[in-house]
Order: sequence, then structure tokens, then C-alpha cells
Amino acid sequence: MAFYEVKNMKKHFDKLEVLKGVDISLEKGEVLAIIGASGSGKTTFLRCLNFLEKPDEGEIVIDGEKIFDWSDKKALSEEQIRQKRLHLGLVFQSFNLFPQYTVKRNITLASELLEQEKAKKTKKKLSRNDKLAISEEVGKRADILLEQVGLSDKADAYPCQLSGGQQQRVAIARALALSPDILCFDEPTSALDPELTGEVLRVIKDLKGSDRTMIIVTHEMEFARNVADKVMFMANGVVEEIGTPKDIFENPKSELLKSFLNKSMEL
Repeated sequence: MAFYEVKNMKKHFDKLEVLKGVDISLEKGEVLAIIGASGSGKTTFLRCLNFLEKPDEGEIVIDGEKIFDWSDKKALSEEQIRQKRLHLGLVFQSFNLFPQYTVKRNITLASELLEQEKAKKTKKKLSRNDKLAISEEVGKRADILLEQVGLSDKADAYPCQLSGGQQQRVAIARALALSPDILCFDEPTSALDPELTGEVLRVIKDLKGSDRTMIIVTHEMEFARNVADKVMFMANGVVEEIGTPKDIFENPKSELLKSFLNKSMEL
């Protein structure tokens, strides 16, 4: 059984059918790049994976655990949705950092709240020392992540003091802080100037390995070719073609994919 499976995912908004039955299967540590024209369903698919949208049909299985099944008609509570989201980390196009907090606090905030919540399940009340111990442990983890994304010197800076590329690297560190099973990126360089794109792509490339499974929606074709283990081309709400980078970029079979690649090369 694959580490991560999505089966027959469908999603519509009113009469518009955006996802018409999408399937993927990934082994632990694999990197999937999703490419396709605007409106093909890429971002909606990623949002469904992260429970920012609820699929109308489909199943999601992680490491043998079924975390979503459309046939279960019971409405998920906010707590259940929050717990399911912990399996996946999401890095947005527009960073979504808290402007009122420092870089380090942006990274530690969610982790600290999560650790306190876990501790409360085993203790009736957390003491001040308990909370300080959690903050210290989470802070150490944040320091390691800041070093990993090359921003150790920016821990006390605020988002407004950073470049777009630096802000996106903070967003990546924040997603990693919760140790998700799957790390997802929604066109992580689309809001950046060309000169800042490279620094973010280098960080993502360096994350590959260590059994870290990633799904990356991207318009950077060379990045997809060089970093992904699998490339999925979406068109009109379906998986039009999927294969290795060599299959997709050197031997495309779908006419839609051939047309998309030709247009991408003209840009």
C-alpha cells in the first residue's frame, strides 16, 4: 500500500464541476509536482487535500489511516477538521504571516498551542513551568528550522522588514514546525519577483529527502523537471497525464500536455 493515496476526488461549486475524479498515489519521501493551466483544478485539489475545501466525493488515506471518506455523511466538527489538517502542512502563495509577530513567533505560535493542547489531555491544568518548558522546546525547534531555511539572523525581525523571498522561507519553516506527514506548496513563487524565486526554490529543493513527502503546485517547469519524482498534468478537472519528469517533459502523450508545454516554453 502506498504511503499517501487520494481516490476519486470530486469537487463542484454550484454547477461548476472543478474536480471530476482525481487519483494520486505517493510513496513516503516522493515529491509530486502538479502543473497545468489556470483553471485546471490544481489549487482546488490542494485545498481539498488540506481541508480548506471539503470534497464532494473521494477518499484520502495516509499511512494506512483513512482520514477522509465521502461516503461518511456525518459532518466533521471543527476539532476533527483541525486534527486532520495536522497531517498536512500548506505553504500559501501569499505567505500569510502574522504582521504583528516576529519571525520566530510566527513559527512557534501554532506549535506552542498544539503542544499545550496535547499536554492538557494528560493533565488537568498546565503550570507556569509546564508552559515555559513547552515554549523552550518549541523555540529550540524554531531555531533549527530558521537555520535550515537560512534565516537565523532574522528571528527577531517582523515580516514587513523582510523581502518576499524571506517571508516565503519563514512560511516554509512555519509549515515544517508542525511536522506534517505531507508538505504542500501552492505556487510558492508566484507572488515573487524573478530574482527572489531562486532562493525559495533552493530551500524547497534542499527539503527533498529524509522521507519528506511533498506535493508542489508550480508553474516553474525546470524546477518540476529537476526536483520532482512524479509530475502530474491537470486539465479540465482531471489528471490528463502523470509520469516521471522524463515521461512528461520529453515524451508527452496527451495533445493537451504537448500544447501546454509548448506555450510554457514560449513564455
